[in-house]
Amino acid sequence: QVDRYLYHMRLSDDVLLDVMARFQAEMVKGLGRDTNPTATVKMLPSFVRSLPDGTEKGEFLAVDLGGSQFRAHQVKVSDDGKQSSQLESKFYPSPKEVIQGNGAELFDYVAECLLDFVETKNLKHKKLPLGFTFSFPCKQTKLDKGVLLAWTKHFKVRGVQDTDVVSSLRKALQKHQASFVPAGDLDVLALVNDTVGTMMTCGYDDPRCEVGVIIGTGTNACYMEEMRHIDLVEGDEGRMCINTEWGAFGDDGALDDLRTEFDRELDLGSLNPGKQLFEKMISGLYLGELVRLILLKMTKEGLLFNGKVSTALLTKGKIEMKHVSAMEKYKEGLSNTKEILTELNLFPSEEDCVAVQHVCTIVSFRSANLCAAALAAILTRLRENKKLLRMRTTVGIDGGLYKTHPQYAKRLHKVVRRLVPNCDVRFLLSLSGSGKGAAMVTAVAYRLAAQRKQIDAALAPFLLSPETLREVKNKMRTELEYGLKRETQASASVKMLPTYVCGTPDGTEKGKFLALDLGGTNFRVLLVKIRSGRRRSVQMYNKIFAIPLEIMQGTGEELFDHIVQCIADFLEYMGIKGARLPLGFTFSFPCRQASIDKGTLVGWTKGFKATDCEGEDVVDMLREAIRRRNEFDLDIVAVVNDTVGTMMTCGYEDPNCEIGLIAGTGSNVCYMEDMKNIEIVEGNEGKMCINTEWGGFGDNGCIDNIRTKYDKEVDEGSLNPGKQRYEKMTSGMYLGEIVRQILIDLTKQGLLFRGQISESLRKRGIFETKFLSQIESDRLALLQVRRILQQLGLDSTCEDSIIVKEVCGAVSKRAAQLCGAGLAAIVEKKREDRGVEHLQITVGVDGTLYKLHPHFSRVLRETVKELAPQCDVTFMLSEDGSGKGAALITAVAKRLHNVGQK
Repeated sequence: QVDRYLYHMRLSDDVLLDVMARFQAEMVKGLGRDTNPTATVKMLPSFVRSLPDGTEKGEFLAVDLGGSQFRAHQVKVSDDGKQSSQLESKFYPSPKEVIQGNGAELFDYVAECLLDFVETKNLKHKKLPLGFTFSFPCKQTKLDKGVLLAWTKHFKVRGVQDTDVVSSLRKALQKHQASFVPAGDLDVLALVNDTVGTMMTCGYDDPRCEVGVIIGTGTNACYMEEMRHIDLVEGDEGRMCINTEWGAFGDDGALDDLRTEFDRELDLGSLNPGKQLFEKMISGLYLGELVRLILLKMTKEGLLFNGKVSTALLTKGKIEMKHVSAMEKYKEGLSNTKEILTELNLFPSEEDCVAVQHVCTIVSFRSANLCAAALAAILTRLRENKKLLRMRTTVGIDGGLYKTHPQYAKRLHKVVRRLVPNCDVRFLLSLSGSGKGAAMVTAVAYRLAAQRKQIDAALAPFLLSPETLREVKNKMRTELEYGLKRETQASASVKMLPTYVCGTPDGTEKGKFLALDLGGTNFRVLLVKIRSGRRRSVQMYNKIFAIPLEIMQGTGEELFDHIVQCIADFLEYMGIKGARLPLGFTFSFPCRQASIDKGTLVGWTKGFKATDCEGEDVVDMLREAIRRRNEFDLDIVAVVNDTVGTMMTCGYEDPNCEIGLIAGTGSNVCYMEDMKNIEIVEGNEGKMCINTEWGGFGDNGCIDNIRTKYDKEVDEGSLNPGKQRYEKMTSGMYLGEIVRQILIDLTKQGLLFRGQISESLRKRGIFETKFLSQIESDRLALLQVRRILQQLGLDSTCEDSIIVKEVCGAVSKRAAQLCGAGLAAIVEKKREDRGVEHLQITVGVDGTLYKLHPHFSRVLRETVKELAPQCDVTFMLSEDGSGKGAALITAVAKRLHNVGQK
């Protein structure tokens, strides 16, 4: 009979899966900025961004308002190798006149109780951070600011709704503190919902815990959501705990098909009709009342107690959750039922007791089922956010119904596991979640604030003010001038090497040319065909050869023999071994040139260390190696720096291009200088391209004020300590290494990777610059950042990933700004030399850092614009400066040579 009567309260798995899907849709609605106003599930951001990591320590106070009693707690947290926490609490009654009175009285009462607790525990002399658990829906805008949206449960205090409850508590505390505690010594650091407190308390004991659920007087759930999905809060980095406020699910009619006549009657008689409909089907506050309404109707219809309705059965609130729990006890349930019903002046038969017990079971089972469906929706969302096929996680759970009801927990667990078979869920019972949880949130906030300070301190030297950048620009200008003057050139840190390239392409160049390109770990040989006239074009064929480390760091003879071997392979491959073609040799290392086809190596950079090369003419070394092989002959016309090649390639497209910039593995600039300013070369007519070799800027100590301890560590560990200091702050070869040094330092301070320096983090060069570009990409979610770090053998949490991304950003931004400051010095010099108010000029650019890094080029352009406002600079990407550029220089040199001969 009871089954037939309560048929609508029995929910099949299909119905529960449907409820789960409806709840998922409501969550999405609640997270969206445009859809949130009409969403019933409010998905309130809690501003709790991190779970406990076990390093929290200190003493904290917490107050807890929202249950049947008001509580004050003192929590001590220690991380002395074995994390532990102690809790001391005191309970205060919640008088009806306070919880249904006015706001001032409520907060005065809370303040008085708290100050009484401080006095009792003898804490007056201590300045302790305070966490405030407030178990009602609040719209938070900060961790310590929350506006009450609506009272729930049996609270109805006037004048509090739509006001900030933290400032109300602060005012009350200030008013009362003056009497015996120095004012301002008790400050509220965090406003916490009891559900969030539950998750945090369990999270302290189990790092996998990222969901909190309360099933007691009220019901609610919270979980850690990806920031990128939370439209209501600025920023995409990391995660934040979302307080779902799921009690209001169905307030828009979404559950009307599942609500029974008893649910409707209960709602009409409640303090807030039409509100919190899901809560009214689930929570302990209403279960007893639902049972009473069902028993009343069944009695009126003569199905129970011989149709005799007692006064108790007509009295609202007479059957409570504790009665329902007692009646459902496994063994003594029937005798309990008889006792409870007798107390209510109902004189039950044996059948009546069995029937009433069955009603209780159906009502509480429905509650567990609905709760499981909504929780399954949250778990599914978490799993999808993490892009996992299977997920292990922990749910922190609290609440009287869950804890005291004999069957509830078992039923809930069983149904959740059935609805989400691909989630391995551990349910962890929270001990004092709302009190200890508030202290935990406060402790985590405290830890994060202290960590933030340390991280800011580590990264502060990387933040360059406009004044500092101006100073760098002016110092660069001074060094450029030193490098051009005969008497100061020898001691200048920026070498300003003449290239003997005296013109840019004019479009008449034509013919077949060979180009060699040596400047990194790969070596290229190219055949370049240039056409002039109306059908102007450049066609290229090339082959790439690797240079093994043992040859890069072997003898000079071995290096050049390897190069000639590669040329022979290419000529064979192209079938042009017999032709004596003009050749341009891109040699991307500092060379002192005496003519266009003579280049003496000043010093190796970029990891090369071949012996017997420095101070030698590289063109002669190449010619000798060709002679040794004795297979072919070539006309070596020009030795070219890749930066000059970059300028020439862009100059072929845009005659306004007079500057070349490389921002890649290395960093360098060249530009067309008036001959009259180049004292180290004879002649005053025309222009010549100057290869600045600006990587050495600062080798004389002129920029020591902006070098950080990390720059010094990278320099000391490099192949050429004390050399190329500017390049080591701006080029791709070193940025990853700077990042690695910072990460080691932050890990030593316990701010990253749980304070453990992994083997891989100890390896030099592990952090390639391409990883910086990937990590800083705006499109990358933190999950992908974590994957990159995992590839590097760094097991990171979500918080770690945010910090790593921030470190990468600081290092690459500084590199782009320093590069921009140097470039601004050059364009300003060009403007002044031309004697114009406004300069329009094009810079040809190449290099992986400029091309592939998501922000480098933008920051560089912005810096140049800010530091050289009278120069209108166009940046043009170079198409293969070192290959095509070398051929074009060879072609221009041939053209100018022919003109000279004529």
